[in-house]
Amino acid sequence: MMNLFASQSPALLASRIALAFVWIYQGAVPKLVCQSPVELGLLSHLGPLYGFMCSVMGYGEMAFGLLMLLTPWRWPFLLNIAAMLSLFGFVALHEPHLLVEAFNPVTLNVTVIALSIIGWLEMGKASSSNQ
Repeated sequence: MMNLFASQSPALLASRIALAFVWIYQGAVPKLVCQSPVELGLLSHLGPLYGFMCSVMGYGEMAFGLLMLLTPWRWPFLLNIAAMLSLFGFVALHEPHLLVEAFNPVTLNVTVIALSIIGWLEMGKASSSNQ
């Protein structure tokens, strides 16, 4: 495991750690530990099982965070960008008032997308230098 991290550039490592932290925190704290009313309100648009879905999504987000941290592949960075754009669209459609709140989805999504682009580019550099 340490070899995986030792061979990465500081930018890639910082990107991975930050993205993993965001996904693990967002999965654990507002969905599992404290079930945020805002999260539950957003998920209520998914139907009557939204409480159950909140837990499922929490565990899924935590797993995705681990994938972002530990994967040897580039594609999760692209999947992360697609997820951020999809989640942003979902919030904009169903709860647009959240887009102007403090620490809102706009700032979080732009930051996470930027970190994903950095990770994608850094992994590309590493794979081209290994050839």
